[in-house]
Amino acid sequence: MMIEPNADADDPKPGSASMSGPRQEDGQSDVEDVDGSERDGSPSPLVIFRTVDAEALSLAREVVGAASDKGATDIVLMDIRKLSIVADYFVICTGDNERQLRAIARAILDVADEHFGADPLHKPSSDAEASGWVLIDFGPVVVHVFSPAMRDFYRLERLWSEAATLLQMQ
Repeated sequence: MMIEPNADADDPKPGSASMSGPRQEDGQSDVEDVDGSERDGSPSPLVIFRTVDAEALSLAREVVGAASDKGATDIVLMDIRKLSIVADYFVICTGDNERQLRAIARAILDVADEHFGADPLHKPSSDAEASGWVLIDFGPVVVHVFSPAMRDFYRLERLWSEAATLLQMQ
């Protein structure tokens, strides 16, 4: 958001600031003030816009590549920035068995460390693949590596269905 000085000569408050945007006939802007209320005093929902973090998106794409290289299937990259403050992107993929889940998780950890120096906030335990769900949290990028049964049970894509799907690989 950019706040510009009010250039309206009829404004009774000299030096006041208004939001740039379309002007109505009464001289009032129909966009929100910084405090989240409209100019007429009625409440409006607070909308938070976050900028694209190019490094986070690059990390997410590298994670997708690493998972694909290890044979992960049904890989989905979702942009959840408009829906959550927890992360910017989800990567969801499936491995056929515990051994493959472990290989996918290790490849993801290796590529994140090698290319980005990224240490996960949550690193999977040594036996995480036995549960059928390996979670790796890099902060802005959260990776879910599922067994087919756990992926079908949790259905994260349905839970986060309002998120934009940036990539889907079968």
